[in-house]
Amino acid sequence: MKCSCHVIIPFSLRLSYISWSGEFWSSCREEVSRYRFSGYTMVRKRRTELPGGGESSESQETRGGRGGAQNPPEQQLPQQGAGRWGPQRGGYGGRGGGGRIPPQPHHGASPEYQQGQGSQQYQRGPPPQRRGGIAIGRGSVAPAGGPSRPPAPELHQAMQAPYQATVTTTPVPYGSPAGTYVEAGSSSQSPEPTPSEVTEQIEQLGIQSEAAPSQAMQPASSKSMRFPLRPGKGSSGTKCVVKANHFFAELPDKDLHQYDVSITPEVTSRGVNRAVMAQLVKLYRESHLGKRLPAYDGRKSLYTAGPLPFVSKEFRIMLIDEEDGPGGTRREREFRVVIKLAARADLHHLGMFLQGRQADAPQEALQVLDIVLRELPTSRYCPVGRSFYSPNLGRRQPLGEGLESWRGFYQSIRPTQMGLSLNIDMSSTAFIEPLPVIDFVAQLLNREVSARPLSDADRVKIKKALRGVRVEVTHRGNMRRKYRISGLTSQTTRELTFPVDEGGTMKYVVEYFQETYGFVIQHTQWPCLQVGNQQRPNYLPMEVCKIVEGQRYSKRLNERQITALLKVTCQRPYERERDILQTVHHNVYAEDPYAKEFGIKISEKLAQVEARILPAPWLKYHDSGREKDCLPQVGQWNMMNKRMVNGGTINNWICINFARNVQDSMARTFCHELAQMCITSGMAVNPEPLLPVVSGRPDQVERVLKSRFHDVMTKLHPHGKDLDLLIVILPDNNGSLYGTKG
Repeated sequence: MKCSCHVIIPFSLRLSYISWSGEFWSSCREEVSRYRFSGYTMVRKRRTELPGGGESSESQETRGGRGGAQNPPEQQLPQQGAGRWGPQRGGYGGRGGGGRIPPQPHHGASPEYQQGQGSQQYQRGPPPQRRGGIAIGRGSVAPAGGPSRPPAPELHQAMQAPYQATVTTTPVPYGSPAGTYVEAGSSSQSPEPTPSEVTEQIEQLGIQSEAAPSQAMQPASSKSMRFPLRPGKGSSGTKCVVKANHFFAELPDKDLHQYDVSITPEVTSRGVNRAVMAQLVKLYRESHLGKRLPAYDGRKSLYTAGPLPFVSKEFRIMLIDEEDGPGGTRREREFRVVIKLAARADLHHLGMFLQGRQADAPQEALQVLDIVLRELPTSRYCPVGRSFYSPNLGRRQPLGEGLESWRGFYQSIRPTQMGLSLNIDMSSTAFIEPLPVIDFVAQLLNREVSARPLSDADRVKIKKALRGVRVEVTHRGNMRRKYRISGLTSQTTRELTFPVDEGGTMKYVVEYFQETYGFVIQHTQWPCLQVGNQQRPNYLPMEVCKIVEGQRYSKRLNERQITALLKVTCQRPYERERDILQTVHHNVYAEDPYAKEFGIKISEKLAQVEARILPAPWLKYHDSGREKDCLPQVGQWNMMNKRMVNGGTINNWICINFARNVQDSMARTFCHELAQMCITSGMAVNPEPLLPVVSGRPDQVERVLKSRFHDVMTKLHPHGKDLDLLIVILPDNNGSLYGTKG
């Protein structure tokens, strides 16, 4: 029998206080973050990003040691010795590195399990001779000093464009090579300016901004983050060198330009926007973009390493929809794209921040670099939030019911005290298996498809799982047309008819597939998939459809799928180090055309940082206990034979049992022994619950909690008292309980 007990404290309760020795507080003044490690250890927060929007953290550690804390968005690592990837002195040349499973909120979506950011691996051995040491973690320390540079404005506002030009293209499918379909045409509404005229206009932008009235330098960023200064560097503890999943980056010395992008008609899909811009760049990079390779954020902003040969220009791009529309035709769409100079992004303030000459982190400049480094992975992999996934990044793992896990990586550029750094970590999330729809349904229902007809519950489950999923047909040879499922037909396949001509002649679907394609439908007792819109629906038998690869599953996972996904993401430190390095080598940042265009260079070695293993503090307990103090070993200690200095008080408590294999008598015995243990440890606890222990079904958690809360408040409210403690006993497989909103 397995069960777990969760203690929920809904009201403010002081359970205990421990008196700490003066030696500990002295040590605390030296170091804020406190970690202890044994041997080769990695301790970090493991991040889960939920499709529904929740996020939480869960500590993961191996081979002893305790540590890890919630991290702020940015991290600063200490100064380190010079080298190719070390910090640069002066100018723009800051280099170096710095330093996110959320509890599955379980109220909606499938989790994306990520094994942490800023993780460290700890190695014993003589540390290199460098200045001072740090306590590892995302903290706030004073940036390193460096030579100053005259302040310069970060953004220069662009002037109104005195002209516009129009460029038109012929259609091309979203996912197809442009050269296959394109005959490029170009027409201008006004004369093209000469290069000297464009250069003169851009220079005037900077002159106008520089000529503004002299005043104190404004903050470098409206979204800047100010780090508190570190009071000093400690020296206690055993020195060591740790590895962090950061890769030093060279700050580019480029003249960055930002352009506003307007795409008409406006679409909400970033994929469509990127398809439009990719086609535009392919057609007009040489002729109209000055051979620049721009980086696009998928929305409204375009960035270039140098000016484009115009201030504003209009393009017309034709695309063919990848998915078939009503009647099997593909929709041809024309997009009007206007690119207009918005500002010049100066990296000077970022260089000043990395040198410690500026307190505000310029988020706009960091965002530009992040977009540049995300451009190529976005086209290669499946982007989800800040992570990228691909079946080529690791072995797929089945999760059950037609789902599988894909491996991926998280990537983010970060400023640190050692310079600019690229933070990379591994993650996993659930995708729909690219199976024939018949096989997917068999896994979903966990039975043979021909065993018996579908029940109403089966139909509802299938419809819910397949709605919105993209499929491709397999009965037309190499013509793999794609459709999006909108629902299921109410009739079975053998009963389904549709009009074949304008006169209203009806034909059975089974006959149509036999006569037209020579395909004999086997599962005629099953419904057809309905694709297209409700006005002009198309009917496709399930057995001629296959699920398109690369579709993330965004619905809620069950407890078995959660357990399987957790097993995939649980890794030892050396395994994570290996996978992270393989990912960096697979990405080949040195060959990234966008990184080359913008002058960004990424190291392929993990950052190494000096650290210290701090001594554990002595813990002081009440003198009435058999043991009055203790020294934790490897971050652990036992409460046996010890009494709290100032124990808390629990007068009113209840217990609810949701574990069906735990009898009420066993639950009462557990609660009684728990109360006695608390009393022995120096707490004042009422040995009897306010209400008797009650059992509830795991699928009725919300109803049971509300009912019990009503009973408790009926008894306590007249006396002005509150509930101090709620004890909940959960079953072994309790994944579904976390999806309940109490």
